[in-house]
Amino acid sequence: MAGYDDRDGKIWMDGTLADWRDANVHILTHALHYASSVFEGERAYNGKIFKSREHSERLHYSAGQLDFEIPFTVDEIEAAKQEVLHANGLTDAYVRAVAWRGAGPDMGVASAANPVRLAIAAWEWGAYYGDAKMKGAKLDVSKWKRPSPETIPSHAKAAGLYMICTLSKHAAEAKGCSDAMMFDYRGYVAEATGANIFFVKDGEVHTPKPDCFLNGLTRQTVIGMLEERQVKVHERHIMPEELESFQQCWLTGTAAEVTPVGQIGNYNFEVGSLARDIAEGYEQLVRT
Repeated sequence: MAGYDDRDGKIWMDGTLADWRDANVHILTHALHYASSVFEGERAYNGKIFKSREHSERLHYSAGQLDFEIPFTVDEIEAAKQEVLHANGLTDAYVRAVAWRGAGPDMGVASAANPVRLAIAAWEWGAYYGDAKMKGAKLDVSKWKRPSPETIPSHAKAAGLYMICTLSKHAAEAKGCSDAMMFDYRGYVAEATGANIFFVKDGEVHTPKPDCFLNGLTRQTVIGMLEERQVKVHERHIMPEELESFQQCWLTGTAAEVTPVGQIGNYNFEVGSLARDIAEGYEQLVRT
């Protein structure tokens, strides 16, 4: 399979479309050395990006959390995403917008004088966890914990915050798992490496309070779906020992969509009716 740097197509960069293989940056780009980068992962269904504007607004918010300003408005980003889909002939696709501090006169930790860059790419991407939607994903338990919001801008979708997620997922895959569940710095259940997590107990839903990790757009959508179904949702701190009492579990995220979980460490969950209903309902919602 060709690498992501060796494909046909177009990538939008700083206001113009570039050939895919020519969409490059200099080796002394600040973001490469100091993680001064934010991004969005989005999905287009039937030519329409689900919650597109919310993603563009969050990209601006994340940049502000990293103390830089994107030189394109939300409306301009919205137009650029559509331009990318059209240029690549895509209607169902994953869309990645990324903004970063580029190469410039600063090459230390400080980089206020460096230009801010923006790029948008799109490609076809199937189910993030393969056939897990049918039998439930298998998760490891990560040794890494989501940090305190006093140590990182935890509500930004910033590239640097995914470093421990990569480490966690590599360790999980080495054990034959699809992903890893992470605790937070206090020992509460937090999230998976790139998705929020939900549990079901006696017909009610419990999900970690997003006070030190990203409150995902898919997470918010699913909570709305549950409320429409008059299912009680508890957003709260969840202790590790509670895992054995939950009957169902699922993950939510733009890439993951809604994916049932069958196992976390030594704990097993059924791919039950509520998990299936939410997964199927979400698939219908994003295509309306």
